[in-house]
Amino acid sequence: MADYKFLEPYTFAKKGITVKNRIVIPPMTEMMSFSNGEVTRDELRYYRIHTGGAGMFITAVANVNDEGKGFEGELSAADDKFIPSLASLADAIHKDGTKAILQIFSAGRMTFKSVLRGKQPVSASAVTAVRSNSEEPRALSEDEVEQTIQDFGSATRRAIQAGFDGVEIHGANTYLIQQFFSPHSNRRDDKWGGSLEKRMNFPFAVIDEVQKTIDEYAKTPFIMGYRLSPEEVEKPGITIEDTLAFVDAIKNKPIDYLHVSMGDVWRKSLNDKSITKPLNISIKEHLGNDIPLIGVGDIQTPADAEKVLDNGIEFAAIGRESLREPNWVQKVEAGDEDAIRYTLSLEDHDSLGLSGTFWEFLLQAFRPGLQISVDKTTDRSLFNNALDNIFAGAK
Repeated sequence: MADYKFLEPYTFAKKGITVKNRIVIPPMTEMMSFSNGEVTRDELRYYRIHTGGAGMFITAVANVNDEGKGFEGELSAADDKFIPSLASLADAIHKDGTKAILQIFSAGRMTFKSVLRGKQPVSASAVTAVRSNSEEPRALSEDEVEQTIQDFGSATRRAIQAGFDGVEIHGANTYLIQQFFSPHSNRRDDKWGGSLEKRMNFPFAVIDEVQKTIDEYAKTPFIMGYRLSPEEVEKPGITIEDTLAFVDAIKNKPIDYLHVSMGDVWRKSLNDKSITKPLNISIKEHLGNDIPLIGVGDIQTPADAEKVLDNGIEFAAIGRESLREPNWVQKVEAGDEDAIRYTLSLEDHDSLGLSGTFWEFLLQAFRPGLQISVDKTTDRSLFNNALDNIFAGAK
């Protein structure tokens, strides 16, 4: 076996849970669920093909309530009726000891009335996102805020009962939890908004509710992770200074890891060009050894992953590369790195489990208007560059 640090096991100190290596499959939108949020057979096949190598596999996002649905084909953990469906997904991921983590969220204002079957999107405040075709949301009432927090707890209970090893709270990619932290989307003047500290109240209340649920329902140790986006381009928006203050505060919360959502693991500030240090390094310096960090973004080769660990980050997540090469870890372990695939042939999509709505999503994102039929004349490098762009900010 190759002598890489990322192949070494890791034990989460707070929970005593050991994962077999430091490679993570991050959450990636695949839009393969039924319209009601249940897992499909194609979805299970995709997970079975791509699991087994990494220490942890984080699912595509699952909504915690009906108002939280962000797109068609999205997983749901909003009702007990989904527990059998979620159990089949956890079971599929568990191949060869991979830990199954369910990512949970509410889309907030990043959805549409059509997705919500006529209901108006909700958010921290009635502020429209600075995106084309965005719809104006309505502000959640205080009672609805409290109910949403409880919904995160209920979704966690279902994940526990379905056999998952943990949940990841999705506080990134401009969805509801981030909307409460952002000064752009949160203009409230109650306990849920205003100052920087008050804008932390909602995400921290969600964390507390999830931990309360774990304490009540988990019979074995259960992982809780948190994902964040470090900056926003909106004005006003989240700055890296805001995020570092958030990181300092979250160290006092019972999370087991922090996951920073970026398209480049070594990305520097989008807003302050005077910052020369990669954001992940600054975040890790603030975390210290209290909480492990998952780095994600354009990690493709074993050397890329090892560089992440060499810089003190505990986990390396391989997203779009795992779509092209589901046996990435296994080939590294076998000393067969030359066999790792770094491009995706259009003809191989079905054998990789990239089928149905997932494949259509990739093709449409690559070439708007292109139908699901494979264009065999398409240049492979163009498609693979497009694939990298699609998941540069993996949801």
